[in-house]
Amino acid sequence: MALLQSAVHRYRLPAIALMLAWGLGTPVLAEPSVSESLSPDNLPADFYTFTPEEFWREPRDSYWLNFSNWVIHHEHVQSERIQILGAWADRTLSGNARSLPGNESYLRLGLAAESETGKLASVEPEARFRLDLPTAEEQLRVVLESESDELVPLGERRRSRQLTDDQRSDSDATGALRYLSVISDTINLSNDIGARLRFPPDAFWRATARGDWRLSDWRVGARQRVYYFHQDGWGASSWLGFGRDIGNGWTFLASSEAVWVHDERQFDLAQILDFHKRLNNRSELNPRLGVLGESQPTWRHTGYFADVTWRYRLYQDWLFGEVIPSVEFQRDNDFKEHTALLVRLEMFFSGRILSR
Repeated sequence: MALLQSAVHRYRLPAIALMLAWGLGTPVLAEPSVSESLSPDNLPADFYTFTPEEFWREPRDSYWLNFSNWVIHHEHVQSERIQILGAWADRTLSGNARSLPGNESYLRLGLAAESETGKLASVEPEARFRLDLPTAEEQLRVVLESESDELVPLGERRRSRQLTDDQRSDSDATGALRYLSVISDTINLSNDIGARLRFPPDAFWRATARGDWRLSDWRVGARQRVYYFHQDGWGASSWLGFGRDIGNGWTFLASSEAVWVHDERQFDLAQILDFHKRLNNRSELNPRLGVLGESQPTWRHTGYFADVTWRYRLYQDWLFGEVIPSVEFQRDNDFKEHTALLVRLEMFFSGRILSR
């Protein structure tokens, strides 16, 4: 036993040194960086719209390249200006020297060319904006919008992507002070007090309750809105939607909406079946089927429509192109077929307000 203890003591330190040397000498396999993981060589061939060889190809000088560089430069400049404007307005309205995150301000500019049945294509400019300003109080926001949903007919809102600016109803910009509150984990409530930005201004009040639930494989959403405009009177809208994944990358949403139109003393109705699939990291497909109706003089259908939106991200996350073929059958046109093809180019100028 004494000999065994002596041998253990003699070789203990060399053994420990050998184990440490082996551990230190063993290379540690580092995880690949994000840029390496997302490089064209390590991703499936259908992830990018170009081949790995094209990724390293030097750009060729051309008129299109110079023009695109000019557009990209102005996107960066205008986005920064919008961000600075939002941050300044946020600090001014809140009386706080710090800007808060969560800003959703944007300016959307575009060109839309539509070719209708029996008509040549016409190009129309488009513009939309939203200035969403969180204040020092997390539950209080200032919201300025180029148009308000309550001022747009339901059928037009549900076909908005099919229409150019000259086909939409005239609408005034609105400004409101919004107070947000949380009723439960699934239900949120907001109250707006504001006015239509015109002379004379048209004051309004609006309350919106939203809820989202999960029922097995289905997602259920609901929205109830009540509003009052000083000139147009009371109104209300109800929206209910059921959605789920249906396989092979497709999602499905069935929604029903009813809007009370105070001036006409009637309900406008819409039932939409919406399908969506992301084809790759640049493009997506969105087919829809819709039925529109009304309650006066009797409950009846006023129109049917179908459209397919193919949306393609042309550059980064702010330049997009859309192609939308559509067909509709309206009661005012004796349910005769009316087809159209719309091509749209859109630019988003936006900025996220960060804490400073």
